[in-house]
Amino acid sequence: MSSEVVDTNPYSRLMALQRMGIVKEYEQIRQKSVAVVGVGGVGSVTADMLTRCGIGKLLLFDYDKVELANMNRLFFTPDQAGLSKVEAAANTLNFINPDVVIQTHNYNITTVDNFDKFLEAILHGGVEQGKPVDLVLSCVDNFEARMAINTACNELSLHWFESGVSENAVSGHIQFIRPGETACFACAPPLVVAENIDEKTLKREGVCAASLPTTMGIVAGMLVQNTLKYLLHFGEVSDYLGYNAMIDFFPKMSLKPNPTCDDRFCVQRQQEHQAKPACVEEAQEASETEAVLHEDNFYGIELVAEDEAAPARDSQPSSRSNDLTEGLKLAYDAPVVADDAPQQSTTDDVSLDQLMAQMSKM
Repeated sequence: MSSEVVDTNPYSRLMALQRMGIVKEYEQIRQKSVAVVGVGGVGSVTADMLTRCGIGKLLLFDYDKVELANMNRLFFTPDQAGLSKVEAAANTLNFINPDVVIQTHNYNITTVDNFDKFLEAILHGGVEQGKPVDLVLSCVDNFEARMAINTACNELSLHWFESGVSENAVSGHIQFIRPGETACFACAPPLVVAENIDEKTLKREGVCAASLPTTMGIVAGMLVQNTLKYLLHFGEVSDYLGYNAMIDFFPKMSLKPNPTCDDRFCVQRQQEHQAKPACVEEAQEASETEAVLHEDNFYGIELVAEDEAAPARDSQPSSRSNDLTEGLKLAYDAPVVADDAPQQSTTDDVSLDQLMAQMSKM
């Protein structure tokens, strides 16, 4: 990645984040690998943004085909109708940025055989051979797939983001899940999951879910923004961030794990997290929130502690003419009071009757 500011450098605007002190080392993104599960309205735009940001490696999971009904969304084009979503996405993404390694997986991760393939893919899908992916992004539209991702990430102790858009297309959310530290998707499951309801029975005949490219784009933007903050260690990563388009409301919250979660791997990760020494946890948080300094300090600006900058109240005024910058001078010098100078009394030996007499003569 070059930081050279020229029109032919596709990374110059991204590298400017480093020069402005937002990101310490933007080049680190080339060493990051992200798995995007579900290449639909949110997932396709998410993959697009990460590719333009120069991510090192993308793993795409989906088994659907591109349809003309998808054209109300972003990313896909009519000429791609009939192609598998991962194939169509890979072609477009490779054209946008050939530096990114694109790996496609065209299968349903919720089946028994394919779940094992999914586990293997994210366990060894890192940029460095044999390493796991750095982050998993769930962009699926059903609870069955979300539960499969949740199970896999709990088992492998991988951090992941869950995302979704409502059926009426006017609200959405993202949720950052760190196994053992925050609530997993099974800790507080939706009713359809808790009651083991078949999602297919909930669909009404002749009625499909609504979809707005605006809501999809906003949720994808929130997802990628927090992904970048997590991967490049800047800003604050939201545990849960919602969006209500009707009133432009963005709720935030944190969800604690359920000690009696049905997922045994979640309970195991909770026990491991509780056993972790507090000093290790604090050191990790400190390293993630470490302030990023500007590369250049043209004006010599320094930060001074308030107690160091404030002069002592009981100190005597003294001449500072010798400390002034060249070209400046004081209008007058404060008088120097000797320590052994006699103190003058502020009260005279005059009685009250004498004062009254003086006032009556005025």
